[in-house]
Amino acid sequence: CARRERDLCCLVLADLSLSTDAWVSNEQRVIDVIQDSLWLFSEAMGATGDPFALYGFSSRRRDHIRFHRIKGFDERAGDQVRGRIGALKPGFYTRMGAPIRYATQLLARRPEAVRLLLILSDGKPNDVDHYEGRYGIEDTRMSLQAARQAGVRPFCVTIDREGEGYLPHLFGTAGYTVLRRPAELPARLPQLYAQL
Repeated sequence: CARRERDLCCLVLADLSLSTDAWVSNEQRVIDVIQDSLWLFSEAMGATGDPFALYGFSSRRRDHIRFHRIKGFDERAGDQVRGRIGALKPGFYTRMGAPIRYATQLLARRPEAVRLLLILSDGKPNDVDHYEGRYGIEDTRMSLQAARQAGVRPFCVTIDREGEGYLPHLFGTAGYTVLRRPAELPARLPQLYAQL
C-alpha cells in the first residue's frame, strides 16, 4: 500500500543569545544542548520525511537582528548542515518578535496544511532598547498572534525555570513546555514533535 503523505512541515527557531553560553552541567553549556538538539532533530525528521527548516536568532536592538539559516526547507540535512550547527555561537540578546515574524513569512509560503513553528529558548524576550519586561513580552505576543492568523502553529520549548510566569500569556496553556533538565532537550525534541 502507498505511504500516505503527512501534510506537515516544521521550522525550528533556536535562541542563540548570549545567555546560551551558560553552563547547564560540568560538561555542557546551553548552546551545546541546542546544537545536539538541532542535529538529533534533523536525524529524526529525516526519518519522518516531513519538510523542515532550522534557523537561529539573536539581536542587538531592533536594527540588528541576526537570523541564521542553519538548514532551509529545500536543503538536505547533510555534512554542510552539521557544520553550520557546529559553528553556532552565542551572542547578543533575545528579541523574539522579529524572528517569529520572519519565520512566519517563511512558513506561510509552504503548501503543507499543518505548519509548525518550534521555538527553542532559554529565557524571556530581552534586548537593550527597552525590550525587556512588558514591551518585549507584548511584542512577542503580537508576533505569535500574527503567526496563528497566518495558519502557523507556534510551540515553545524552554529551559527557563521562570517560564511559567510569562509563557501562558504568550503561547497559551498548551502551547509550551518547560524542561526542568536542559540536558533532556535533545531526546525530548523529537518526542514533542511526534506529539504535536
